[in-house]
Amino acid sequence: MTASEAPPSFRLAYVRGVTPSKWARIWHERLPGVTLMLIPVSPDEAVGLLRDGAVDAAFVRLPIDRTGLSAIPLYTETTVVVVPKDHIVTAVEEVAAADLADEILLHPLDDTLDWERPPGRPANERPATTEDAVELVAAGVGLLVVPQSLARLHHRRDLTYRPVSDAPESRVALSWPEDATTELVEEFIGIVRGRTVNSTRGRPPTPPQPKEKRPAAGKPAAGRSSRTGSGGSGRSGGSKGGKGKGGKPRRRS
Repeated sequence: MTASEAPPSFRLAYVRGVTPSKWARIWHERLPGVTLMLIPVSPDEAVGLLRDGAVDAAFVRLPIDRTGLSAIPLYTETTVVVVPKDHIVTAVEEVAAADLADEILLHPLDDTLDWERPPGRPANERPATTEDAVELVAAGVGLLVVPQSLARLHHRRDLTYRPVSDAPESRVALSWPEDATTELVEEFIGIVRGRTVNSTRGRPPTPPQPKEKRPAAGKPAAGRSSRTGSGGSGRSGGSKGGKGKGGKPRRRS
């Protein structure tokens, strides 16, 4: 089979923490003949793959450099602080950034939160990845503030997390190259946005049907004969057969 005869495919990248399984299932139901290739990537890799045309679309975390890219924000995640299970933070349901002022906060190089100024005291070194930072939390080196999906992804039995009420939030978006909005990209956008298989998007609207003309006043409708006093089927003004109302014979004088 030559390259031109290869079956069609759709290459979808996604950053860690995003779970594309629901959309992938719908894709397989609607387009069984088009292979969906799922490619896990780091936040930095996602944009580069889009610009290089190595993938058709990607789930990314905003903000990104959107030059030449289209993006549809999908949802916003809760931000949490990851702590050891015996940490004092676990005594409350939610914390504020100010509550972490005296803590050592790990700030990994792949952090996706748009901090103006991270809370707490910085560690001596920045971990390379969020996964590395989680290991350091387990070792008692410091705490970590991340989107909730990443806390779940790197879950450990000896760690837990609590929401941070006033921390920056991570927004997940679907992005693709502006000059490569193909039919398959449109199909996937429809799936992500919840459009049904019978959606009219992209289909020509049904033309308006002509309305049935009503007959003018005093004129019979088409296909109906007019009624006359003698030849019509209606009753004439006089009685028939010498009978009065109700069919009773008239009395003779």
